[in-house]
Amino acid sequence: MQIDKEIDTSGLNCPLPILKAKKALNDMVSGQVLKVIATDPGASRDFEAFAKQTGHELVLQEKTEAHFVFALKRR
Repeated sequence: MQIDKEIDTSGLNCPLPILKAKKALNDMVSGQVLKVIATDPGASRDFEAFAKQTGHELVLQEKTEAHFVFALKRR
């Protein structure tokens, strides 16, 4: 998967990871992929809900030892 932009929201709690992702996606074109790194345990459900509400596709959702990693494809 090609990542077009990456943001690191480590240390930020809800709703900041979503707000930063929304801002980054607004600067991207349709089909581009944004990778988001987060540490907020609630980020998984937040990004699932964000994708459903906005129509962006959540193409990756994984947990590493220290982070949650998401990839969103811009609609």
